[in-house]
Amino acid sequence: MTKAELIDYMAQEAKITKEKAGIALNSLIDGIQEALSTEDGKIQLTGFGTFSKVHRKARKGRNPATGAEIDIPAQNAVKFKPGKKLSDAVE
Repeated sequence: MTKAELIDYMAQEAKITKEKAGIALNSLIDGIQEALSTEDGKIQLTGFGTFSKVHRKARKGRNPATGAEIDIPAQNAVKFKPGKKLSDAVE
């Protein structure tokens, strides 16, 4: 499903315009990004899942094309753990 298809679905389910559904979806995405940018970096949506910021240490890797060893710098990444309702819906 694309973002446009999700906006169409939200508009139809909530019986609102596509414009308002787009604003709502963008607000949700902005809120998640803002929560992840904090020091705690965690947002929990009960029944859906938890987004959290994790720090990955610097490590060695290999370039798959050449086999040469490369240094991968330390970085923050986003981790998602699905909630029970979401996990059950997928099964």
